[in-house]
Amino acid sequence: MRKALLTLGLAFSAAIGAVAAVQAADLDTLKLAIGQRGNWENSPAELGQQAGIFEKHGLKLDILYTQGGGETMQAVLSGSVDIGIGVGTSGILSAFAKGAPVRAIGNSTTGANDLYWYVPGDSPVQSMKDADGKTIAYSSNGSSTNTTVLGLIQEFKVKAEPVATGSPASTWTQTMSGQVDIGWSSPPRGVPELQSGKIRLVARGSDVPSLRNQTVRLMITSAPVLDQKKDQIKRFAEAYAETLDWMYSDPKALEAYAKWVEIPVDVAKETRDQFYPKENLRLNRLSGIDDAMADAVRLKFMAEPLTKEQLDTLIQYPTKPTE
Repeated sequence: MRKALLTLGLAFSAAIGAVAAVQAADLDTLKLAIGQRGNWENSPAELGQQAGIFEKHGLKLDILYTQGGGETMQAVLSGSVDIGIGVGTSGILSAFAKGAPVRAIGNSTTGANDLYWYVPGDSPVQSMKDADGKTIAYSSNGSSTNTTVLGLIQEFKVKAEPVATGSPASTWTQTMSGQVDIGWSSPPRGVPELQSGKIRLVARGSDVPSLRNQTVRLMITSAPVLDQKKDQIKRFAEAYAETLDWMYSDPKALEAYAKWVEIPVDVAKETRDQFYPKENLRLNRLSGIDDAMADAVRLKFMAEPLTKEQLDTLIQYPTKPTE
């Protein structure tokens, strides 16, 4: 009898495994490159997959984390991934103007209040006005932090030297060891250290006036992938939007995020509520594109603004963009 029950149990387990395998085989895989692992803004793909939301939309996500928006865009344009998340708008405009087959498929974030620049607590630098002759960090060329640093230098009229330092984690090491004078980060990285005084905030991205209500980072794909996977990308956008709704309404989402990035739930909540208004992450938002083009020209990312026809080719949101 025991042997029969064991055989029946094994058969049942095998059947369950076979069903799961069939279900997995039915899912469409999308490869993603995402700048800066652990940012709240960049977490919907990870959290939504954990919660089964993307699977519900027939998708499996293969996620690659990069050092910044420039590296993310290169992964998209090289064909290594299907979608890039969190790529600086100026870098995208520049690449498109130079003939790259990049297409914007959604807003990653609008406004730059989440980006901040800091110094160790004992640094003589008190504000950006003291940045003359100092090195100041950004993630990678063509990223939103690259654009913001150039904007900060112009806004405060200082002669600081921009230095590409990669992720918030690698930037932290370089800043706290004195290899770079002013580091960059975004929450939750550095929030406890700001609270304790171990580091001091000297600038925010929102200190550049034109960035305050501008769509500063976008989701992108390439023209060939958009042609081949339009339906999958539409389902991705639907699942992503559903995930955002869940992340701002269900305490379990905060718990999942806190566990993923290994921070207390209260820090996760402060990160979300103080730095990332839901409206700024709305997928079909497109704000200040004329200002973005003007900034890109002023900061020498491109020679002249794109025409309306060029913008219509570049902006390929699954649903109509709105302010």
